[in-house]
Amino acid sequence: MLEPVGRVALVSGASRGIGRAVAERLSGAGYRISAGLRDPRRAPAEWQACRYDAEQAGSAEAWVAEAMGRFGRIDVLVAAAGINPKAHFLDADETALDALLTVNVKAPMRMIRAAWPYLVASGTGRIVTLASLSGKRVRNDNTGYAMTKAALVSLTQAVRREGWDHGVRATAFCPGFVDTDMTAHVTRQPRDLMSRPEDIAALIETLVRLPNTASVAELLLNCRHEDML
Repeated sequence: MLEPVGRVALVSGASRGIGRAVAERLSGAGYRISAGLRDPRRAPAEWQACRYDAEQAGSAEAWVAEAMGRFGRIDVLVAAAGINPKAHFLDADETALDALLTVNVKAPMRMIRAAWPYLVASGTGRIVTLASLSGKRVRNDNTGYAMTKAALVSLTQAVRREGWDHGVRATAFCPGFVDTDMTAHVTRQPRDLMSRPEDIAALIETLVRLPNTASVAELLLNCRHEDML
């Protein structure tokens, strides 16, 4: 297992939910954290808090530049920022779909692209994208969300292939229902039976600490039995 001390992890969506749990877990393990948040005031003092807006094209480059300016290296990237407005394929208004594509697909791609040379230079660069079981099978009418999470899985596979010979390992993490603000609208699954952000964070710590010879392409996690994947 890779030792975390001295390694630098960038975590988007670190204000709340899974992103927050990941940043806290990695910080507790010894990683130096550069957190991407819309409101940097929400980060603990021991983190580098950078303003990051997934909807803005240049935000990732600015964040990476801040991280490199302070730490001089980037070893881990966890893309946890995401949104889930409803976008049905029959909707004539594509505003929600465009937002989903920007935040759930283009933003992680821009983050990876901005950090790429430094992840390569690490020799043991690690990338984890927060996809979803919705990207593996469609079970509701939010077409746009499922589309973008499937695209994120494909992006992660492409990154994994491109980075392999450089020691960069990428994993698409695909959870089901997680007890966060993003599932506040869900009524068919009791909240106490949903997966916990802290458990996902523990698994992500394991993923980013695995050596180059033990790489996980996709990790599917569910809080209930699935009828198909």
